Amino acid sequence: MLVASLNPPVERTLLLAKLDERFEAGGQVYNLATNRTEQGVSEFGFIHQQIMTADPVPGFIYSFADVFMEKRIFMPYGKNTTVILYRVKNGSSPATLRLVPMVNCRDFHWTVRRGQIAFETNEIQGGVEVKVTPGVPPLKIICSDGGFLRGDGWFTGMFYPAEDQRGENPVEDHYIPGHFTVGLTPGEERSVTVLASIEDGGLFYSNFDGGELLRVEEERRQALTQKANCPDMLSRCLTRAADAFVVWRKSTGKKSVIAGYPWFNDWGRDTMIALPGLTLVTGRYSDAAEILLTFARNCKDGLLPNMFPDSAGHEPLYNTVDASLWYFHAVYKYLQYTGDESFIIENIYPVLKEIIRRHMEGTLFNIKMDDDGLIRAGGPENQLTWMDAKVDHWVVTPRHGKPVEISALWYNALMVMERLYKLAGEEFRLKGLAEKVRDSFEREFWYEQGGYYYDVVGREGPDDHFRPNQVLAMALPFSPVSPDRARKVLSRVWKELYATYGLRSLSIYHPGYRGVYQGDRVKRDGSYHQGTTWSWLIGPFITAYRKAHGYREKDRRQAELFIRPFRDHLRDHGVGFISEIFDGNEPVIPRGCIAQAWGVAEVLRAYVEDVLELSGDISGGKRREERDFTTPSEPVVSEE
Repeated sequence: MLVASLNPPVERTLLLAKLDERFEAGGQVYNLATNRTEQGVSEFGFIHQQIMTADPVPGFIYSFADVFMEKRIFMPYGKNTTVILYRVKNGSSPATLRLVPMVNCRDFHWTVRRGQIAFETNEIQGGVEVKVTPGVPPLKIICSDGGFLRGDGWFTGMFYPAEDQRGENPVEDHYIPGHFTVGLTPGEERSVTVLASIEDGGLFYSNFDGGELLRVEEERRQALTQKANCPDMLSRCLTRAADAFVVWRKSTGKKSVIAGYPWFNDWGRDTMIALPGLTLVTGRYSDAAEILLTFARNCKDGLLPNMFPDSAGHEPLYNTVDASLWYFHAVYKYLQYTGDESFIIENIYPVLKEIIRRHMEGTLFNIKMDDDGLIRAGGPENQLTWMDAKVDHWVVTPRHGKPVEISALWYNALMVMERLYKLAGEEFRLKGLAEKVRDSFEREFWYEQGGYYYDVVGREGPDDHFRPNQVLAMALPFSPVSPDRARKVLSRVWKELYATYGLRSLSIYHPGYRGVYQGDRVKRDGSYHQGTTWSWLIGPFITAYRKAHGYREKDRRQAELFIRPFRDHLRDHGVGFISEIFDGNEPVIPRGCIAQAWGVAEVLRAYVEDVLELSGDISGGKRREERDFTTPSEPVVSEE
C-alpha cells in the first residue's frame, strides 16, 4: 500500500503492506479483509465487495447488512505518502470500524519473517510512528477520526501465489503496531481518512482534509488529459497511465522513466523507446527535454546508460548497444513534435556527434563500425540488445555480431545526424556513409530463400531465426528496408509472430519456440525471448504496417483492430495499465510486470499517430511522416 522510494526513483521500500478493515454492528463482525496463508484463503472479505473502480483513483465499494462503505486509495503526486479515504453510511445499529495496519520495512524485491526486523513504535497525535532501520525515515500512520489502540502483534505466514509460481520465497510476516477504531451512531454518514507517509512537514496535522488532497490529485490528473487534448477514453486512460512512469531522479535533478512496475528501474533503451509515447504524444515537452538531458549528461564513451543502479553511490551500467541509437530516434521525434531546434543544437547535438564518432572508432563491449559501414557489437558472453536474458553463464539468445535492428538504427542515426548538421549550419562530413550502410544492410541481411531478414549476421554466419527485430528496422523514420520487402515480411510476421497483445519474440514454427512464460528463473528467462509475446512491439508493427502499405484507409482500420484488444486488457490485469509480456500460446495470459512503460507508450503512440492520424498534442494535424523538423521555436526547457 506504501512502497516508498528512499532515493528517487530507486531504493523502493515496502513500509505499509495492507490496511485491513473490520466492521462491528448489531453483535456481528464483518471482516472486509482478504488474506491468504499457505493453508489457503484465511479471510474472505471479498464477498462483501460490490464494485472496483480505477478512475480517477482506485476505489472499492462494500455492502453488508444495511451498511455501505466506499474506500479510495491514492498517492499525492511526488510524495512518499499513501492516502486511504473511507466514506461510511452506517445502518440502524451503533457500529465500530476497526482499521488494522500491517507494517514492514524491506526492499521491494524481498520478503521478511518475524524476528528479522525489530520495530519501535511511538504514539503520535492521531496515530502511530513506526521506526525500524537507521537511514529509513520513520513511518507515520494517522487517522482523521477515532482513536489508536497500541499493540504489538504480527500477521504470520502471508502467502504470495505469484512469488511461489516464480520460484521465489512466497511467505512473509507483517508487523501490526495496533489498530484504529472509529465509532458510528445509527444512520450516521462519515468520511474517515488514513494517511501513511515518511514525509516531514505540511501533510501532517490533526485536521488534515483527505477530500482536499484527493481533489488536488484529481485536478492534476485531469490537467494531464487536457494538456494532451485526448479525444477519447482510450487515449485518456493511456495518458493517465503514462504519468506513472515519468519520475524525478534525485542523482541528476531531472526527469527519467521507470521501465516497469513493480520491478524495474530507469533503463536507457526502454526510456528512449518509450519517450515519444509517454511525453510527446501527451504534450509533456518539458519532461521530454529533461529526460534527454538526464541521459546526455550520463553518456560515457559514446554510450548511454543501459540502467541506473538500485542504490546510491553506484555508477550506471553501460552494457547496451542500442540505447544510444534509440536516442537519435527520440531526438528526431522530439524535434518533430516541438520544433525546438535550439535546445537540441545547444544541449544534445554535441553528445550525438560524440556517439557517432565513438561508434565509428570503437568503444566499450567491442562496439565498432565494420568496413561495410554496419555496427558490430559484443561477444559470446555479452547481451547488448533488448533480447538480453542471461542465466548465470547461459546466454539464452546470443546476438553478438551485427543485429538487424542495430544496423537499421545506425542508418537512421546517420540520416538524423545529416539533418542536424544542416540545422547547426555545419558541413556534414559523413556524406555517402548512410547510403553505404543501406546498401550493406540489404545485401547482408536479406535472406532470399526465406523471404525475410536475418536476425543477426556475424563471423559464425547468419542467424535465420524469424524474430520481430526486423520489424523495428521497418518502423523507423529512416528505414533501409524497401516497401516491397517490408510488405512481404510483415505478411509473415502477422501469421507467425502476431499474438493479440503484441508480437512473439520467435516464430511459432521454430523448434526452440517456448509459448508459456512461467516457472522459476531458469524457465522464465529461457522463454523470455524465445516465443513470449511483447506488448511494446505492437507499436512498431502497426507503424511499419501502415508505412509499407502507403497509409491506405483500409489499413488504418486494420491498425485500429490491432489496438482494440488493449481496450479490454486495461480492465483485466494491471488495471489501467498494459502488461510487459504475454504467453505466446493462447490464451496469451499476461505475465511479467503488470505495468510496463514502453507497452503503454507504444500502444498510445501507435493509436494516436497511426490510427487517429493526429500529430503534435493529439489535437489534430498531419501524420508524422508528412512532417520534417519544424520551424525554430522557443526552448521548452532552459539550461541552468
